[in-house]
Amino acid sequence: MTHRDASFRLEGITRRYGELTALEDIDFSVEQSGYVSLLGPSGSGKTCLLRIICGFEKPDAGRVWFQGRDITDLPAHERGIGFVFQNFALFPHLTVFENVAFGLRNGAVSVAEAEITRRTAEAIEMVGLAGLEDRSPEQVSGGQKQRVALARTLVMQPSLVLLDEPLGALDANLRERMQTELRAIRERLGVTFLHVTGSETEALAMGDIVAVLDAGKIIQTGTPDQIYDTPASSDVALFLNRFNMFDGTLSDGMFAGPFGTAAAPVARHNPRDVYAIRYDRTQIFDKGAALPGPALTARFLASEYLGSSIIFLFETADRKTVEVDHHLSFGEPRDLEVGGEYVLSWDPAQAIVFGKGAAA
Repeated sequence: MTHRDASFRLEGITRRYGELTALEDIDFSVEQSGYVSLLGPSGSGKTCLLRIICGFEKPDAGRVWFQGRDITDLPAHERGIGFVFQNFALFPHLTVFENVAFGLRNGAVSVAEAEITRRTAEAIEMVGLAGLEDRSPEQVSGGQKQRVALARTLVMQPSLVLLDEPLGALDANLRERMQTELRAIRERLGVTFLHVTGSETEALAMGDIVAVLDAGKIIQTGTPDQIYDTPASSDVALFLNRFNMFDGTLSDGMFAGPFGTAAAPVARHNPRDVYAIRYDRTQIFDKGAALPGPALTARFLASEYLGSSIIFLFETADRKTVEVDHHLSFGEPRDLEVGGEYVLSWDPAQAIVFGKGAAA
């Protein structure tokens, strides 16, 4: 299948509901086909933005461009954009085949029955549901319902597919499998998928590009590596849920926090002074050991086994929880005594510092 023009652009998109601003001056663009993750907490404006792109809502200000044309005022059915709903929105009285074929049979453009059959069968095959055509939605699993919803969108041959938290209703095993399958389907089609999620793990695993949305504003856009390694603000770092973060004071290249004072030669502009070090870059030492950097005394609480790694939970004197991620590829972790005091430390060169006085 040849790659189609997948470019779209949002210019100054703003949406208000009375005194509530759901989206404010959103600028975002995708110039070529790929998998784009839109990451944000509940209430950040993610679904509202998808509805504006798709044409279910109109912005109060701004324009939506797709494939080189302004589609802001076009109705949804004329945009060439597909939408996969979070709750699947399948028709319970129709079979899998009839659900997938529904858009072709009831669209504004008449399609011959032979073409409907061919395209529907192709879409069902693409999502791995061949053999289930005659089943009702009640007779298929949650993961299969998700695929029916996807096939119903793909059968319309959209150039852009919008997915509103499509994996949220699936269990962990199904989510992982569908992540792989969604990316494979996107590669085969050569179109853009815009995938909305509140899961930082899912967003980083799925997207070629990740856009972080918070309080109606896109606060960072980049590759998964860029988002993970260099969060643009303390809010992004906090949302990634992979950083120990400490409030303190940044002054003259030094950061004073609960661990004492540490060098902070480079800082990013931020509403407040924050020192951040990733869980997997924080190390555990006995008292009196030689340390690579700052020293933070903490009491060991518990550990959590995650398969490829173990998370160790500590509590500082001011009752702040600190986490250490030990990847098992580095060997078995040491035994720790619950309630015992240890020293946490890290290479200060690996820390990220955000400061009020830092350059924007």
